[in-house]
Amino acid sequence: MTVTLITGANKGIGFETAKQLVERGHVVYLGARDVERGEIAASSIGARFVHLDVTDEASVAGALAAIDAAEGRLDVLVNNAGVGDVTIDGPTALRVFDTNVVGIVRVTQAALPLLRRSANPNVVTISSSAGSFWAVTNPDRPEFHLRSTLYAASKAAATMLTLQYAKAHPDIKFNALEPGYTATDMTAAFGGGRPAEQSARVVVKLATLGPDGPTGTLQDEDGVLRW
Repeated sequence: MTVTLITGANKGIGFETAKQLVERGHVVYLGARDVERGEIAASSIGARFVHLDVTDEASVAGALAAIDAAEGRLDVLVNNAGVGDVTIDGPTALRVFDTNVVGIVRVTQAALPLLRRSANPNVVTISSSAGSFWAVTNPDRPEFHLRSTLYAASKAAATMLTLQYAKAHPDIKFNALEPGYTATDMTAAFGGGRPAEQSARVVVKLATLGPDGPTGTLQDEDGVLRW
């Protein structure tokens, strides 16, 4: 059975991804920093809860140690945890980048030894076309009109991390993903968005790549995106 860890998965796209992968037969570890909400979410879909705060080194180490002890390996890592921005100032920038960028590094570095024990190791990072220079400078794209300075910059960094990890670890697939504009807590202030269940299907597509799947890409549901 495929062993999968999803960060920030007690709600939104992360939760729906966990649900769909459980339905596909994955052993899913649902990572969340809120223990009560995480345990309830995991129990509701047959996943396994693991306490995981991507901004805390000890929490990350403990979560991966727990998976190692129980499974001995990790096949799929979905870096889903993320936050948006409302104001632009130093403290907000530190919070956004600590979660959306440094958090990816913390979890990925801790997961690498377990991923190397997998026959088909695969890392999917939820990024955004808001971090694509091509998209935000193209008047025909909706990202051209988006004003989300810190979030967009953090997602540009997340995509670059994906590429650099892919180059550094050619034995592991690393891909970044634009899941589609989704109705979540993060986008509530903007309104609209499609159901998280629909966007999760895009995540599942990359999370279930075969051994010959692509690596070092930014994709959406239609394929590779320029960035």
